[in-house]
Amino acid sequence: MPTDSAGLAAPRSASLGDREPLEAILLVGGQGTRLRPLTVSVPKPLLPTAGVPFLAHQLARAAASGITRVVLATAYRADMFAEVLGDGSAFGLELDFVYEAEPLDTGGGIRNAAACLRSRPDDPVVVLNGDVLSGHDLQAQLAVHRKADAAVTLHLVEVPDPARFGCVPTDADGRVTAFLEKTPDPVTSQINAGCYVFTRRFIDQMPAGRRLSVERETFPALIAGGEVVMGYLETAYWLDVGTPAAFVRGSCDLVLGRLHSPAMPAPCGQALLLPGAVVDPSARLSGGTVAGPGCVVGPRARLDGAVLFDGVTVGEDAQVSASVIGNRARIGAGAILADVVIGDAASIAAGNELRSGLRVWPGVKLGPTAIRFSADA
Repeated sequence: MPTDSAGLAAPRSASLGDREPLEAILLVGGQGTRLRPLTVSVPKPLLPTAGVPFLAHQLARAAASGITRVVLATAYRADMFAEVLGDGSAFGLELDFVYEAEPLDTGGGIRNAAACLRSRPDDPVVVLNGDVLSGHDLQAQLAVHRKADAAVTLHLVEVPDPARFGCVPTDADGRVTAFLEKTPDPVTSQINAGCYVFTRRFIDQMPAGRRLSVERETFPALIAGGEVVMGYLETAYWLDVGTPAAFVRGSCDLVLGRLHSPAMPAPCGQALLLPGAVVDPSARLSGGTVAGPGCVVGPRARLDGAVLFDGVTVGEDAQVSASVIGNRARIGAGAILADVVIGDAASIAAGNELRSGLRVWPGVKLGPTAIRFSADA
């Protein structure tokens, strides 16, 4: 796939002039605290995911779904978004950026971004969540919205453990009847998947300049007022990548081809090696592993479902699984890492064994065999 000057994969999509205008708001203001230390210096939506910034996958899919212009609602490290994404031409989109000086929650962020919209009062406006990797059919969701003449249409998914979420019951016609908080005995397995289609005028009616929750305030108020709030239920791939385990899974699933993304920089397979990565022939990479530019993987190393950012060094006989390794980090010979997060420029010397969600902050240096999770013989 061709790339632009910044190295982002350029999706094959029609030019802006060939498509009907369709705007979207993309919510990317969160601090990504659950993914620290990776997000200490980089916003979560810009973390390398299957070889490109996470947002590249969302933007490429948005363009492929007919969206022509995206307004990004930024807050944390807001200046980095334009630096990385540019004007959107690499994705066949027009991008604009708005800033939240103080956190406004989901509804407040949507209302704040609306000042940059060009759509008319009766036009649909898509709202995307910067935490979500999804393969759902946006055009089908738009069709449901238009047919029902709805105020808003939500993408819904069914989950096996709805007690962990607030649930969203619907009637036989798909009309949302309530928004229910977490309960040990949920009435449905349907939950809010974080993609909305609003009719523009209902965004403009939301109060401006304050924190606002769409789930607790906006949507319940629309239902109480008799407006049509629809649910679009689909079983396509869906994942909230807000935790380290979910982030690794999302990146690996993209590499393995479990979700198609026009932004993928290379064909799918067991591993993705970015330009400049050097892997010893005796090393084994599997499970959707990514080795970023400049990575060096030594003899007999085993990487399974590992995400290596740029310039990582993995020593001989090391084992890395279900883990994220930050830029320029060094993993020593024979080290074992499973389900961990290693910050930028950290150094894990030979013989360490790190497991079970352990996180190492940027620049930290662990000496030989400093941490062991197993009893040594």
